[in-house]
Amino acid sequence: MSNIVAIVGRPNVGKSTFYNRMVGRRDAIVDDFSGVTRDRHYGKSIWNGKEFTLIDTGGYVKDSVDVFEVEIRKQVELAIDEATAIVFMVDVNSGIIDLDQEVAHLLRKTEKPVFLVVNKVDNNEKRALATEFYSLGLGEYYCVSSVTGSGTGDLLDEIAKILPLDKPRDDNDGLPRFAVVGRPNAGKSSFINAITGEERNIVTDIAGTTRDTNDFRYKSFGFEFVLVDTAGIRKKRKVHEDLEFYSVMRAIRAIEASDVCFVMIDATEGIGAQDLSIISLAYKNHKGIVIMVNKWDLIEKETNTARDFERRIKEKLEPFTDVDILFVSVKEKQRIFKALELGVQVFENRTQKIPTSQLNDFFLPIIERSPPPAIKSKYVRIKYVTQLPIYYPTFAFYCNLPKYVKEPYKRFLENKLREKYNFTGVPIQIWLREK
Repeated sequence: MSNIVAIVGRPNVGKSTFYNRMVGRRDAIVDDFSGVTRDRHYGKSIWNGKEFTLIDTGGYVKDSVDVFEVEIRKQVELAIDEATAIVFMVDVNSGIIDLDQEVAHLLRKTEKPVFLVVNKVDNNEKRALATEFYSLGLGEYYCVSSVTGSGTGDLLDEIAKILPLDKPRDDNDGLPRFAVVGRPNAGKSSFINAITGEERNIVTDIAGTTRDTNDFRYKSFGFEFVLVDTAGIRKKRKVHEDLEFYSVMRAIRAIEASDVCFVMIDATEGIGAQDLSIISLAYKNHKGIVIMVNKWDLIEKETNTARDFERRIKEKLEPFTDVDILFVSVKEKQRIFKALELGVQVFENRTQKIPTSQLNDFFLPIIERSPPPAIKSKYVRIKYVTQLPIYYPTFAFYCNLPKYVKEPYKRFLENKLREKYNFTGVPIQIWLREK
C-alpha cells in the first residue's frame, strides 16, 4: 500500500509553493506528475529511503466564503480518511484565523500523524511569532519558508520517520495483479461482480459507492490472477464529498499495487480529463494498461462507431497509442472475459525479457541506416543496447554522446521496438548511457 502525504490548509498559506519546491527542486524526487485533476497536483517522492506520494489539496476559489469553508472541510475529511500523514499549513504573517481553528478542530480528532507547518518564516522575528500556533492544540510545529526552502529538510526528515517501510508484497506465486480503476460510476464494481460471479461489491447509482482497496485471488475459466479491488461501502453522509479528488486518491493506491490496470471509461460520457489523468497515472508508474469502454450496449451504433470512438481515444493518448481498447457491456457480460485475456497478455508483454544478443542484432543495423541527427557537428554513435533487469521494460542504449540524443529519436527507437516485439499496453522506458 502506498504512503500518501496530503497538504491541507486554507488558501494563500503557501501550500502549492511548498509542493512545487518538494517536487521540483530537491534531489530526493524521483518522479512527478501534475494536473491529475484540474486544481490539484500529485508528486511521487523519496526521502531518506521512504517513498510517498505528495498531494497538494489546494486550488479552490469560491465566491462564497461559506461554500469555500465547506469545501476546505471536505478536503480535510478526505485527507484524514485516505492519507498516511497530513501536513497542515498555516501562515505566520496572518496568524491564527477562524478557518485555521476549524481545520485544527478536525485534525485533533484523528489518530493519523499531523505535522503543523508554519510557513513564511524567513527570519528570527517571525520565528518568535510562530509560538502562537501552539494554541491550536496540535503539539510541535515546524517553521519553514516555502520560497527559500528553509526548514523543509527537517520537516521531511520527521515525516520520513513515521512512514512505514515498503513491505515486500505477497506476489502470490508470481501471479499478475490487476487493478480496476476509472471515474466514479463507470462500472468498476459491476465488472468485478460479473467476473467473480459474486456480489462482492455494493453497486448503486451513487458515484463513489466503493471506498477501500482489497486484494483477492481469482481462479476460473483458465485465468488466475490477483485482483486489486476497491471494495467497501461508502458512508451515506459522505456521498457529497469531492468525488474527483477521492477517486484519484483511491486510484493512486490501486495503481501502485498493480501490474496491469483496467481503465474503465463510461461510453455514454466519452473519455474525459479524469480518464486521461488516471491513464497518465498508470503510464507514469510504468503499469500495463487495458482500456475498457463500458456501457457499450447503451450506444446507438452505425458501421464505424467503434472505430471512430477508438480513434478519438488514441488521439488523446498520443504518443502512447499502442494500447488495447475493448468495448464491453458489464451489465450484459459482453466481452468481459476477453478483457481478462488482454490483461494476461499485457502482463506477459510487460514481463518479457529480450536477450541482449538479439537486441543488438536487431537494432544496430537500423541505427546504422538511421543514426541520430548530428547536433553542432557532433555525431552520436550508438554501439550497444541491452534490457535492464528491472520489473518493467527498460532499455539502455550506450553511445558516445547521450546528451545529444533528443526525444524524437527516442520515440523512433521505441517505435522500432514495438514493431518487432509485442509491447502492446506497456509503457517503455529508453535511456541513453555513455559508453
